[in-house]
Amino acid sequence: MTTTSSSTRRFVLSAFAAVLIQGLAAEAPHVFAIRGAQIVPVAGPVVESGTVVIRGGVIDAVGVGVAVPPDATVIDGQGLTVYPGLIDMGTQAGIDVPAIAAPRDPRTRIEVERWKRQVLLRPDIEAARFIKADPADLKKLASFGITAVLAVPGGGAIAGVSAMLHAAIPDEEPQIGNIADARAGRYVVKTPALLHVRFPDSPPGEAYPDSLMGVIAFVRQAFLDAGYAQAERARGGKTGQPAPPPAYDPALDALVPALAGRIPVAFEAQEAHEIRRAIRFAREFKLDTVIVNGLEADQVIDDLKLQKVRVLLSVNYPARPKTLAPDADEPLRTLRQRAGAPSVAAALDKAGVPFAFASDGLQDPGDFLKNVGKAVKAGLPRDAALRALTLGAATIAGAADRLGSIERGKIASLVITQGDLFDDKVVIKHVFVGGRQVVLEPTPPGVKGRAGR
Repeated sequence: MTTTSSSTRRFVLSAFAAVLIQGLAAEAPHVFAIRGAQIVPVAGPVVESGTVVIRGGVIDAVGVGVAVPPDATVIDGQGLTVYPGLIDMGTQAGIDVPAIAAPRDPRTRIEVERWKRQVLLRPDIEAARFIKADPADLKKLASFGITAVLAVPGGGAIAGVSAMLHAAIPDEEPQIGNIADARAGRYVVKTPALLHVRFPDSPPGEAYPDSLMGVIAFVRQAFLDAGYAQAERARGGKTGQPAPPPAYDPALDALVPALAGRIPVAFEAQEAHEIRRAIRFAREFKLDTVIVNGLEADQVIDDLKLQKVRVLLSVNYPARPKTLAPDADEPLRTLRQRAGAPSVAAALDKAGVPFAFASDGLQDPGDFLKNVGKAVKAGLPRDAALRALTLGAATIAGAADRLGSIERGKIASLVITQGDLFDDKVVIKHVFVGGRQVVLEPTPPGVKGRAGR
């Protein structure tokens, strides 16, 4: 071997080693220690002055007398409080599910009905498959203390399955290899989470179903068909008799986990009669039931408790329409709903009905925590409100082993505040999502729940 080729080889090896070391440095776990803060674990008693250590995206240690690692970035927690990251249990932020285009110049009614079936029957739609590229609407939520969301597909009657997503993920890092990783997948905490069902009064298109009664019948038939196909497969396997298999139908196949009780089914229902209807429907198919919105859930507490139903309460409280004249009258029922909306959570808590909160279309992320604060002022205990925003939400989504409390081994998604979380003057000082510190947006004067300067 010549001196030149030997030198070239050494240079190549040195360069490769340098790249490898650089890659390993980029992969090195981020280590933080929040020292001397009040810690509210939710799953245990409050620690008046303790330390939380974050390493490699998870909580490595928490409590009194915890040693600060020498490689940690230290945050002085004096006068601050550490909470688990808040969870919004109902939003379309972060995902973009494509609509199904109507057929152009359909020649038969059957074409229109098949299109409408696709529009209404979409249980095979998975929110986790439609995450936007670096969704800005998700990252914006972190400045308000929201570190995870239940991303829910919109539209349809059986709309698809939701996913629990981080509100932010780390920036791109150097990697060794020629194929980039699936960045969108790093947002996903849990999928599938819940199957979502709605009963729209006026479904799109002129074909069947074209009324509320028709939609309910359509959804019931879909569950019946899925159960029949499942039973046929099971029967064929037991008897060994040759029989044609049921036709391939991904929509019906996607209903099987719900029928088997492996995934909860979330029914959107606002008024008391709608909630009772959803519960009756779920009881018919022995579904693990969650009610979404629940504006009048306090009026059907006995039904909720009897069927062990959980509730995702909307904090997008009803408001007087801006288009309504100042002197125009409104129905008494509407006025009562508007006045009573913030007090529903307290009634559910008193009755022992598990619940969490959903933003449900709120335009300003700052209103999420602000409106939960209205529930606190209406009688909901602060510890119950915090649990509903954290561990209670994670439990309903099936992600309590990963999120919702400050415990060793859980994902390090935290909110650090100056002041009580539900105080009007609270200031969010630091937010961690998945163990990474989020750069917070500056606080406009007078806006509750955003980061301080």
